[in-house]
Amino acid sequence: MINNEVACSVAIHNAKGIGAKRYSELLKYFGSATTVVKNISHSDSGRFNLPDTAIKEISNPDWNKIEEDLKWCEDNNHHIILIDQPQYPNRLRQINSAPPLIYVRGNPELLHLPQLAMVGSRNPSSGGKRTAFEFAKALSESGITITSGLASGIDGECHKGALEGIGGTVAVIATGIDRIYPASNKNIAHKISDHGAIVSEFPIGTSPKAENFPRRNRIISGLSLGTIVVEAALKSGSLITAKYAYEQNREVFAIPGSIHNPLSKGCHSLIKQGAKLIETTADILNEIASLIEIPDAATPKAHRKNATEPEESNNLDDDYIKLLEHIDFAPTSVDIISQRSGFPANMVCSMLLVLEMKGVVNSSSGGIYSRI
Repeated sequence: MINNEVACSVAIHNAKGIGAKRYSELLKYFGSATTVVKNISHSDSGRFNLPDTAIKEISNPDWNKIEEDLKWCEDNNHHIILIDQPQYPNRLRQINSAPPLIYVRGNPELLHLPQLAMVGSRNPSSGGKRTAFEFAKALSESGITITSGLASGIDGECHKGALEGIGGTVAVIATGIDRIYPASNKNIAHKISDHGAIVSEFPIGTSPKAENFPRRNRIISGLSLGTIVVEAALKSGSLITAKYAYEQNREVFAIPGSIHNPLSKGCHSLIKQGAKLIETTADILNEIASLIEIPDAATPKAHRKNATEPEESNNLDDDYIKLLEHIDFAPTSVDIISQRSGFPANMVCSMLLVLEMKGVVNSSSGGIYSRI
């Protein structure tokens, strides 16, 4: 039989009905995970408000299953870190309901570096995707590790951008550490495990469950100095992460957008509630400068310009510059752009394609365009 602190911690953690709070209460009362497993009995159900099934699973664990979990750790890139171990990230330890243990695939040292969470819509606009990628890249180039949830949309773009800088990226997932959801993110997940870190609090083998996604959001914000919301509707899960950040006394930043874009409404709501409006990476770095030491070599590049400002916009012919003057930052139809500019609609369509390729306008379905 396996009988050590890590194995017993996994046994308690895997028992149904044991959350972070009950786990903490058990360890405080018994002194160690090993002692919990050895001494807990059904007479303790009232003291800890535990169902009999949980006590049975703790006192008589499935050691074969736990041994499989521990075998996962035999890979040098795989880690199980307990909350009382020095490898456990201090910022995460400070939050309410900190996970009693975390599974890490990749480099656990990244969890101790200055991090910023970046979250947003799973179905962002093309402009939102570009903003997420460019902000994450610029912040990573400044030495900031970017933390997100490996979801489709904004999360994926943040991870991709962060991997291009020196700060790297952390993905906090809502499944077991051996699962990747959605499957479309498997390639980026492999890159993160090789050059960053993937983190989960859920037992190995846990499949995607709706209730686990909001729960993991407290870890995304808990690891970070602050949370940046890129694009979010009013009922977006990203606002849950921002709520956790507020509760954890961490900074909340929001990137504004068009008043006509429903994906901007969540960000605008956060700004009304006191979130810091940001337009450039410099806005963020100035806010967190007192909390971290930014590498000198990285700072000038991050402050040089807006992270989303297209470099190509200064190299346009006169006709393209004229056309750009008639395109709003809010969604604008081809017909209106044609009327304003005086250019024929077919010519406008051709020019808009060039502008989109240069990264200075976004296109939406129905022939709608907006400036970036």
